[in-house]
Amino acid sequence: MAELVGIWRAPARRIPMEALEETDVVEDGLEGCAHRRAGKRSVLFVAAEDLEALDLEPGVVRENFTVRGADVMGWPLGQRVAVGEAEFEISMVCDPCQLMEEIRPGLQAELEGRRGMLASVVTTGRVAVGDAVRTL
Repeated sequence: MAELVGIWRAPARRIPMEALEETDVVEDGLEGCAHRRAGKRSVLFVAAEDLEALDLEPGVVRENFTVRGADVMGWPLGQRVAVGEAEFEISMVCDPCQLMEEIRPGLQAELEGRRGMLASVVTTGRVAVGDAVRTL
């Protein structure tokens, strides 16, 4: 079964993400995250395996959830995903943007097809590192 191995929040825009052991998911993303927004882009899921394949540390591509043991990029649009008390609906592929070039030259191209999946919040609730990540 897939597992949540990292939770990340941006305390402000354009500064490094901070790691959390647990957090509350609210209607538009993670409580206290500067990137939260209502709708299709509330949270970003990324596979730990994709980060490892590119020699990237978790959190560096600004994901909210790092997941181990799931083919995140294979989740179809509309897929429901439960983590802890919260539930999400996969809404779109997160295309790598130019900001990835600030992390490492060429990273935008390297992340093509690996940047993760964006989701909207269906059900709010508490999530924690170690929670199962279940497709519904």
